[in-house]
Amino acid sequence: MGIILLLIAIIPVMLLGWYIYHKDRNKEPTPLLIGFFFLGIAAAIVTLAISFGIDKFVPIIRVDTNSLDPLSLFIHVFIFVALIEELSKWIFAYFVGYNNKEFDEMYDMIVYAVFIALGFACIENIVYVFAESSISVGIYRGLLAVPGHTCFGIFMGYYLSMAKFYNTLGYNKMENINKAKSILVPVILHGIYDYCCMINSGLFILAFFVFVICLYIFAHGKLKYTAGIVSKVGNTTNNKYCPKCGSIVTGNFCTQCGCKQQ
Repeated sequence: MGIILLLIAIIPVMLLGWYIYHKDRNKEPTPLLIGFFFLGIAAAIVTLAISFGIDKFVPIIRVDTNSLDPLSLFIHVFIFVALIEELSKWIFAYFVGYNNKEFDEMYDMIVYAVFIALGFACIENIVYVFAESSISVGIYRGLLAVPGHTCFGIFMGYYLSMAKFYNTLGYNKMENINKAKSILVPVILHGIYDYCCMINSGLFILAFFVFVICLYIFAHGKLKYTAGIVSKVGNTTNNKYCPKCGSIVTGNFCTQCGCKQQ
C-alpha cells in the first residue's frame, strides 16, 4: 500500500516535469534541474519554518479553516498560505535562477521556476497522501494541486523572464514591474485557488472549477508562447527585439504580439 501511495504522489510531478522539460528547445543541464527540484523541497521547509515562527503570534494561522468567516478565511489564505508559499519559492527562483549563467533564453526561467514548484508540490503531496493514507486524495491532488503549483511556477518564471529581458535592454522600470508581477501574480492566483476550494459554498465550488480550467488554459498559453520565443536574454546586439514580448522583430510590427516598433 505504501508503494502505491508513493507512486500516486510522485507520478503527476514526474509527468509535468517531463512535459515542461520536453518543450525546452535547448535543454538545461540535468544536474541544474535536479538542483532546482531540491530547492523546491527546501522552499517547503522554509514555508514550514515561517509558518511555525508566526504561529505563536497569529492565532488565525492554526485554526480550523472551516470555522473561519469569509473575511478571516480570505486573510488566512492570501497571507498565511499563498504569500508564504509563493514567496518561499520565489526567493530560490530569483536568487539562484535569475543570475544563473545557464539562464540565456526566456523559456529557461520558466523551467527553473516550475521545477522549484514541482519539488515543493512533491513533498507536499507525499505528506498529504500519507497523512490521509488515501488513494483518492492522491488522485485529487494529482489532478488539481500539483498542476496548480505548476501553473503558479509558469507565471512566476514568465514574469522573471520578462524582467531579465528588460534588464538586458536597460529598461529598469519595466524590469522592476515584471519582478513585482513574478511574485504578485502567483500569490493572487494561489490565493483565489485556495479560497474557492476552502470556503463552504456551492457557488464557490463551481467558481473553483471554472477558475482551474481558466488557470490551466492561460498558463499553457504562457508556456507555449514563451517556448516559441527564440530571443536570447543575454544577447541583444545583433537582433531587434520587441520591448513588449521579447520576440525578434524584422519589420515595423512584432509578428508575435502585433506591437508597433519604435
